[in-house]
Amino acid sequence: MSLGAVQAGVNVRLAVEADKHAAATYAHNHPHTEVVVDDIRKLRKINIRTNGSGKILFGGPPCQGFSTSNQRTRNKSNPDNWLFKEYMRIVRLWKPDWVVFENVKGMADTEDGIFLKSVIKKLQDANYAVSWWILDASEFGVPQKRQRLFVIGSLSGLSIPKPQPTAAKPLTVSEAISDLPDLENGAAASWLNYKCTASSDYANLMRGKRKQSPNHLVSNSAPHILKRYKYVPQGGNWENIPARLMKNYADRSRCHTGIYHRLCENQPSVVIGNYRKNMLIHPTQDRGLSVREAARLQSFPDRYEFKGSLGFQQQQVGNAVPPLLAEKVFKSIRSYG
Repeated sequence: MSLGAVQAGVNVRLAVEADKHAAATYAHNHPHTEVVVDDIRKLRKINIRTNGSGKILFGGPPCQGFSTSNQRTRNKSNPDNWLFKEYMRIVRLWKPDWVVFENVKGMADTEDGIFLKSVIKKLQDANYAVSWWILDASEFGVPQKRQRLFVIGSLSGLSIPKPQPTAAKPLTVSEAISDLPDLENGAAASWLNYKCTASSDYANLMRGKRKQSPNHLVSNSAPHILKRYKYVPQGGNWENIPARLMKNYADRSRCHTGIYHRLCENQPSVVIGNYRKNMLIHPTQDRGLSVREAARLQSFPDRYEFKGSLGFQQQQVGNAVPPLLAEKVFKSIRSYG
């Protein structure tokens, strides 16, 4: 979200992040932003001088409980599903001119929309005019089918129309990552040269003027996992793997459709969420995605470097809002003042 805001011309002054690994990545890539590494529930005051410019509060409370792939805790009894109340506390504390609240699409559906309705009502009670939309990242120049919920609050009473798609056609996985280096299972390289010239305007945008990119880290999958990969065609999943190779699953028929999915090189990516746990497969190589490949599919430029161990880097990429999508949202707001 912050990267998209910066790309839209927003001066991001303060960030709050409880996870120390995500905070380290944030601080490295946003050196001019103060980063508070703590639980938002402990934040009691905000001291930011705005020099008369409009104030924007933006963020996304934990969303795992609203994910459609997480049915076990997708209900109102999960305490983490109520952390958006802390977000609303900060709204009342700071009284920003604009509020940008982001979450997964599932928040609008969970428990008949009780959480979304509560966010809207609390904003309205605080005198904000509310607009909300569900946007698909693939319609805004991101090579990934990923839907996100955005709730916009305006203290000036403005209603913001839903942003119109900017991409004539969806970008493909090949256009996004085919210039990145070939890697082996378990690769653990930091900065590597590109394999070839940029494969698209999008790849050129991600590369900038750099000759190398960071975070070429791939999970070291066990031999029996690699055997399974070989049976999965582009667009296929666990159903293409022979039953004899899936014996450690008590009931393989209960596997989620996203498990062992191999990306199609000529289509946008499926959602880059927990791509390590899902065993998301590279379109042409029998291995998982590297952190950099996943970051490209999220629209992070190659200058953006992730910190922490492999697992934490994968989590940071998977949890992120695609920066190009966030940029469009902030540009829509800035066009109104």
